[in-house]
Amino acid sequence: MEDSERFEEKSFPNGDVYIGKMKGILPHGRGKYTWSDGAVYEGDWVDGKMTGKGVITWPRGSKYEGEFSGGYLHGHGTFTHSTGCVYTGGWRMDAHHGIGRKTYSNSDIYDGLWKEGIREGCGRYSWENGNVYIGNWKSGQINGRGVMKWSNGDIFDGCWLNGLKQGSGVYKFADGGLYIGTWSKGLKDGKGTFYPAGSKQPSLKKLCSLNSDDSSLLSNTENHKPPKQKFTRSFSEKISVSGRSKSSRQISHRTSSLDSNFSLHNPSVDCICRDSSSSLSQTLSESQSETSLSPSLVYEREYMQGVLNMERIRHYSEMPHKNKRQNKFSVKQVKKSSWIDIFGGRRSYYLKLNLQLGIRYTVGKITPVPAREVRSSDFGDRARIRMYFPKEGSQLTPPHCSIDFYWKDYCPMVFRNLREMFKLDAAEYMMSICGDSGLRDISSPGKSGSIFFLSQDDRFVIKTLKKYELKVMLNMLPKYYHHVGSYENTLITKFFGLHRITLRGGKKVRFVVMGNMFCTELHIHRRYDLKGSSQGRYTKEEKINSNTTLKDLDLKYEFHMDKKLRESLFKQISVDCMFLESQHIIDYSLLLGLHFRAPENLKALVEPSRLMQPQLSLASEDDAHKQGEQLIIPKGLLLVAHEPSFVNTAPGPHIRGNTLRAYSIGDKEVDLLLPGTARLRVQLGVNMPAQATRKVQEDKVEESEVELFEVYDVVLYMGIIDILQEYTVKKKLEHACKSLQYDPMTISVVKPKTYAERFINFMEKKVFPEPETP
Repeated sequence: MEDSERFEEKSFPNGDVYIGKMKGILPHGRGKYTWSDGAVYEGDWVDGKMTGKGVITWPRGSKYEGEFSGGYLHGHGTFTHSTGCVYTGGWRMDAHHGIGRKTYSNSDIYDGLWKEGIREGCGRYSWENGNVYIGNWKSGQINGRGVMKWSNGDIFDGCWLNGLKQGSGVYKFADGGLYIGTWSKGLKDGKGTFYPAGSKQPSLKKLCSLNSDDSSLLSNTENHKPPKQKFTRSFSEKISVSGRSKSSRQISHRTSSLDSNFSLHNPSVDCICRDSSSSLSQTLSESQSETSLSPSLVYEREYMQGVLNMERIRHYSEMPHKNKRQNKFSVKQVKKSSWIDIFGGRRSYYLKLNLQLGIRYTVGKITPVPAREVRSSDFGDRARIRMYFPKEGSQLTPPHCSIDFYWKDYCPMVFRNLREMFKLDAAEYMMSICGDSGLRDISSPGKSGSIFFLSQDDRFVIKTLKKYELKVMLNMLPKYYHHVGSYENTLITKFFGLHRITLRGGKKVRFVVMGNMFCTELHIHRRYDLKGSSQGRYTKEEKINSNTTLKDLDLKYEFHMDKKLRESLFKQISVDCMFLESQHIIDYSLLLGLHFRAPENLKALVEPSRLMQPQLSLASEDDAHKQGEQLIIPKGLLLVAHEPSFVNTAPGPHIRGNTLRAYSIGDKEVDLLLPGTARLRVQLGVNMPAQATRKVQEDKVEESEVELFEVYDVVLYMGIIDILQEYTVKKKLEHACKSLQYDPMTISVVKPKTYAERFINFMEKKVFPEPETP
């Protein structure tokens, strides 16, 4: 080895100089390499490449000290930029990767996980102004669950998307006020509850899975230091001496551009403002001693894009609570009457785990099968995949933490083709349902007693079925397959799988996987299940919350839309109802979701409060400009000519079909433009713009000869659901009601044809009436 490795000085034609050990003509061992531009590396070499530990400095003052591999910054090391920015942590191929701590030139600090030069995973970011965020990051932006604490003492614990509050969360003000609700693109959006300072408040430990003092999470990581990460060094190839003289400009450019490119240019502006709602909390707390205000006073509120639209004052004692006696009673009743209570207290956990195991097995087995047309045998009794899943595992199944069960997958080739017909990738489908995040329980919107699960990305709903519903589904499946293949704009529920779990005791649980039509880019403010009936079709006020699915009598709006859009909608509703009629299906309904846009006359209410916002901003040259963009309040809805390059045309479980045409812009395909927010592709039942009109109640306006109406811009989402109620199942009810006088609009016990006629008539006259001609 001593003969083959020698210490010498070598100059290269391009002006570079190497002093150190050599192996043949390649640097190998300890040595110092000086590039012609003044950059210097001193450290270990292997076969002409920087590998091992070393130090490299650049002419402009930047410096890296740490581990190298194959000529790249790779391993653990510290990079000090000429601007004063310092990063210490893991590296991979010249990029921050793994655990690391970065101190920026403006004194901001990020301490957490990185992925290929971008903040990704869990991390803590401290701003120079005192703001602190701890939580999840994705693609360099705040994304997922996290806690933000502002320098003024305000704290938000909830969900984030692209640096903005998105979804449910808890906002605790420095003065002690508390708001629990939902946000959309950084603005309060939807229903929520505000607890003034000094009032009785719910436990934050239960709400956020944190200590009651949210700041404890922040303080616990004050002294967090990233551990030194270990990397194994290996290379797959050896290169010639030309490789060893990689220009320092290349390395310098990669590392310097790395800092400039992801140097926290994320405009994560906090768009939630302390509007009149939160200001009230301070006023209340200051004046409690001077008034008779009860400290248990709370406010139920509803917002539209940050604008307070509705407020109702209630006492904390009036808020819905579950007492222990009621819980014990309801559980006892469920055990006596529920057909699905087969797993005891952990039934939901076992059901979800078994579902994931079975679907992963089925999709993995059917996907490699060559694609082909569906045959009649694919619908038969033998078209099944069966497998036994013992707890300890087998040659074909993995060990698991659930109980032994038998798995049956119905008509696997049919549903595989349906998923492809709906342009759903098999890997995405499996990861959505079977991913590490698991499935979530959701309350049943109806009286069927079914259990509902939601996939972790909200794309799929899984529902338990009764035995007769399974039979209806299997009998209908051949015609359903043909229908959705013939009408790609169909509004009928999209089915992706039909399964059954059987325990050793013989008890069976049946499931169907459906698309979630409310998996949308916009927040759904209202949900309605419309059958065209008035018999018992209302919801008690005390049961209404932000997730409640309302009924026919709760709908106070009429919706007016573009002439061409309305024509396309009713043409498809008619076709779908004819199909359901042919299958003797009744009792289906239109699931309608509404996204309201903030009325223009309320826009001014949020303008003054902008100056009061606790601001969150990442280091960037154009922060002020981007902050201004985030604060723009949307101005209604616009229909514009469809431009595929400007909208996301990727299909989803609720999106399939043609882009619709609008009469108002010359019978052209259209996109929906939400100024300052988004541009969306308009499809049947998806992103459909309309105006919602509601007559103002007479007791709220002065006597006038002119009727007054409230008009809102809305975006509609809709689909036909509950299509597994066959006429033969309901027929026995018809005899019981013959002698009774019931409301003419009641359609719960009619023949399929009559049901379809009344259903369409109700939608045409009451929900989507044709605009009156002047």
